[in-house]
Amino acid sequence: MLALGVEHGGDQPRYRQLYGQLRDAILAGRLAPGSRLPSSRGVARSLGVARNTVLAAVEQLAAEGYVAMRRGSGTYVASALPDAFAGPMPPTATTRGPTEASRPIPLAFVHSLPDVAAFPADHWGRLVARTWRRPGPALLTADDPLGHAPLRAAIADYLRIVRAVRADPGQILITSGAQHGLDLAARVLARRERSAWVEDPGYDGARLALVGAGARPVAVPVDAEGLSVAAGRRLGADAALAVVTPSHQFPLGTTMSLGRRLELIDWARAAKAWIVEDDYDSEYRFAGRPLAALQGLDASGRVVYVGTFAKVLFPSLRVGYLVAPPGLVDRFVAARRAIDGRPAIALQPALAAFIEGGAFASHVRRTRQIYSARRARLLDALARHLGGVLEPRPGDGGMHVVATFVAPDADDRAVAAAALAEGVAVKALSAHYVGTPRLRGLLIGHAAVPDDAIEPGVAALARAIATCGVGPARGPRVARARRARRTR
Repeated sequence: MLALGVEHGGDQPRYRQLYGQLRDAILAGRLAPGSRLPSSRGVARSLGVARNTVLAAVEQLAAEGYVAMRRGSGTYVASALPDAFAGPMPPTATTRGPTEASRPIPLAFVHSLPDVAAFPADHWGRLVARTWRRPGPALLTADDPLGHAPLRAAIADYLRIVRAVRADPGQILITSGAQHGLDLAARVLARRERSAWVEDPGYDGARLALVGAGARPVAVPVDAEGLSVAAGRRLGADAALAVVTPSHQFPLGTTMSLGRRLELIDWARAAKAWIVEDDYDSEYRFAGRPLAALQGLDASGRVVYVGTFAKVLFPSLRVGYLVAPPGLVDRFVAARRAIDGRPAIALQPALAAFIEGGAFASHVRRTRQIYSARRARLLDALARHLGGVLEPRPGDGGMHVVATFVAPDADDRAVAAAALAEGVAVKALSAHYVGTPRLRGLLIGHAAVPDDAIEPGVAALARAIATCGVGPARGPRVARARRARRTR
């Protein structure tokens, strides 16, 4: 049993207090690699806090690589901790100038994490309070497996206007996030022992959902136009399903070309296969207008669209959505009933009001400006501190930058481990490949990093890279590396 406690009137948020205690227990060995964490419900009950508080702490640990969350099984301490974790590590790194005292730097650069400080919490709190001050019986006993009707209507309007998605409220299921939507789609659409295309590199959660449904994931390479349909036909000719991130490919950040989108839709129609469109990070495009969603281009009804609010608003919200083709709604409802019956209703009315009142659109516009400025600041710092060592890949959106090593033999996983010892959380690009990595680099998140932490964070990253012996590639190796990147 762990000795956990929170100070209800403390300076730190309660989730942050809990996160720090769990992290320290992992680093000190009180929670051994591979051991299971206590259940979030049990911890919340024993501490007298909301379960969302515990979930927020655990999700932060997962984002930083301390734990792994396994659907249906629990949360476990990461089995392979770097040597840098041998002893306790302070929650922040520090920087010291020639005449200044030590100054804490928030942990940078966790990817896929929004700036929760920018969220209008006061307005949100008023919406929640208004909903629950005098809830009616219908709200207290809501049992619609699709979710709160006003929220589904608000999402349908938003998707139709902003993403050109063909969505009727009756086609929308409220989920507990994008991963829940992917899991539902895999259960309904995947065929046992049949191939299912996944992007390589790609999101590991999509592959795990397919494995859980009994499908056989086939890693299909991604090029400058997105997932290669030709390679998919060659590697998985019997595929019944493809899972793609066309708006902002994870992790590379490329946008699938219109020609490739139409090619993928033609394949699905001819093969009687399905496409799951994970519209990852589509809100954050900083230059030009985004292409319409893949689902909006599909006239044959072969695309299932998945989205989430957790990355736009705040992670512990745990509300996402799935748009099913009309003929599949009943099958999705049946799958949903087999898992959890219906979605949690508590925050759905407030979220519906947040969207309908314009606060959601306002928040997206404001954070888009913040993230765009931070991206520019990050790219500038990378050029000054790591020019010739790291080469940022082209991209005009998203919440992270992908930078590949110029030296083709760089060990990006060793660099990520060394960076964490410097107080910088970056993710190795090679970790997102199923087979042999074709690129080695780093995912560097910028959305949640305060402006004044970017420069010292990049300086800390540069120190970590130097300790790993990674420097600029020279002579013919540079030319070979650059030619290889141009052909991908």
